[in-house]
This record gives sequence, structure tokens and C-alpha cells, in this order.
Amino acid sequence: MERNPFVINFGKVPSQYISRELIIDEIVQEMTDEDSQNTCFMLTGTRGSGKTVTMTAIEKKISMSEDWIVIRLNAERNMLESLVGKLYDSREFVTKFVDANLNLSKFGIGLNLKTKSPVADIESALEIMLKEVRKKKKKVLVTVDEVSNTAYMKEFASSFQILIREELPIFLLMAGLYENISNLKNAKNLTFLYRTPQYEMEPLNLTLIAAKYSKVFGIDREKAMDMALITKGYPFAYQALGKYIWEEKNHELTESVLIKFDEALSYYVYKKMWSELSEKDKWFMSFIVKKDVMPVSELLELTKQKKNEFSQYRERLRNKGLIDVSGRGIIKLTLPRFDVFVKNELRYFFPEDNYDKTR
Repeated sequence: MERNPFVINFGKVPSQYISRELIIDEIVQEMTDEDSQNTCFMLTGTRGSGKTVTMTAIEKKISMSEDWIVIRLNAERNMLESLVGKLYDSREFVTKFVDANLNLSKFGIGLNLKTKSPVADIESALEIMLKEVRKKKKKVLVTVDEVSNTAYMKEFASSFQILIREELPIFLLMAGLYENISNLKNAKNLTFLYRTPQYEMEPLNLTLIAAKYSKVFGIDREKAMDMALITKGYPFAYQALGKYIWEEKNHELTESVLIKFDEALSYYVYKKMWSELSEKDKWFMSFIVKKDVMPVSELLELTKQKKNEFSQYRERLRNKGLIDVSGRGIIKLTLPRFDVFVKNELRYFFPEDNYDKTR
């Protein structure tokens, strides 16, 4: 039996992946340019928007060159110590240099050189190692997925600024949810992040999705476009719908497929998003989902709220990736069948009430 080409595992690059070539090429070009003006880059978007897969594609392109050392770090661990340890393990010339010149025994790294005093400061050790990397005409790319405003992340970002001022060959690529990136940027002494290029994971091109569906399922473009429209260009939805249509007899879009599709969206993405909303966020969303596109004036009339009262929630919901407010005076739902999810959630919590009475 032919293997399903669509996957819904987060972070895994599927065979029917639609690459964000423009973003990938722009970042890689900037990093590899002799006169690069930027050393730090951010990828932001909602869960399932393709941040991790895009980051992985950039890592692979960069690592194809022998001039680069690519290191992944976890924002929940001591990032400076992890970077020094992984840098030590990354290339033979770094390992030999450390073993001959640095006593990093305090951090459990390398040989215990009795002729050298143990290095007390991990940041100093990193600077020395990066100077050696520079001598060898190499560069280091550090990638951090699921960035959040942790103490380790703030410490690392502060140290990164110092390393850049020293003109050391280190680049940083981060990926995270809108709100987590925003919280990090607003942290004390990290205002440099406001000058960092930020790439939002916009919806995938529906024509490309339709072309993929048409080719994989052997169907005409019109039917494929009908499928693509259901996904709204949301990468996780593109994979999920493709997966369940592939499993269906004759690769048809059936009611059974839509049920599985809704369940996948709910289980893997929407329930987590919903749990992170405040009660007032949820209250506003319960009105917004009444229409795929709603004028702000209509929402204010329905909720009996003033424009300034809604403004902060408008911004919060936009940053959560739930609504598109780019159109003047218009609110659009960004996620596929999120209205179905919200209405089901409200019915679950208010089973005996009419939906409108939950207002």
C-alpha cells in the first residue's frame, strides 16, 4: 500500500510540504552575504503555521556549507552552557583548541587541564571559542524553536548582543508564537530585538495547495481548489485535510473526512489556543465566529461595547493569530473551521442553553 504523503506530526517535514521559499532564500541570503546587516532573525506565527519546518529548511541550507556550524538550543535550559558544550562537540578544530587551551571542567566540558585555571565565566569561554572559530573563517548559526520569555533566553539574548558588538561570527534564528516573541522583545535591555527582521508565517498560497492536491489525488483543479479553500492556507490544515482525503476511498472529500479534519484541528491546535484565551477573549470570539467576515461596527453593536473597549482584545486576538484585521473596519477569521470549534465548545459548556443566550 502506498504511503500517505501527508503528516500531522509537528516539526516533521512531510513529503508534500509547500516550502516558503521566499522567506527561506531571503534569510539564507542575508546570513551568507559578505556585508550582512543582520545577525538575528525571527519567525512568528500561530501553532501549525510552519515555523519549525521553515526553520529546519534554513538549517539544512546553511549546514550544506562547510563554513557554517549549526547548533540548536532549548530555551528552557541553560543556553550559554549548552552552546559551549555543543560547540565543543561540533568540529574537531574546536575540540582540540579547547582541550589545549581552556579548562572548562567546571561545566563538565573537555579535559581537566591542571596547568590552566578553570574558567569561571561561561560567557568568557564562549567568546574565546568564537574567536577561534573566526580564525578558521567559520560562522555559527544558533537556532531556537518555541522561544519564550524564560530567564535563560533573556540571559542568552543579552550575551548575544555583546558577542555581536565584538564582531564575532555568530547568527541567531528564533521561532515562536506571536505573544511569546512580543513578550521577549518587551523584556528589559532587549530592545535590540525590535530592530530584528521578523517574518510572519502568512497563509500558504491556495493555488499551490490546489495544485498539490490535484497532482496527488489525480483530480481536476476545480475540485482541488474546493479542498484548498477549506484549509484557508493554514499549513497544518493543508496536511490534515490531505491526510484524511488520502485515507478515504477514491480520495473523496466526505462528511467522514470533515469530521476527522475537525477532530485533528481541535485536538492538536484549537483546544490549546482556546485554553490560552481570557474569558473576555472567548466572549468576543463567540460573537466574531457568527460570520467569516464581520464589520467592526456590527460586532460593537452585537456586544454593546465601545470601540476603545474592544481595541485591546482586537490586538490580543490578532496576535494570537485568530483574526485578520488588515482590512479597514473589517474582522476576518483566519483559521479554517474555527467557528465550528468555538460553537461546539460553547455548546459543550452550556448544553441546556440556547447558543445566543450564552451572551
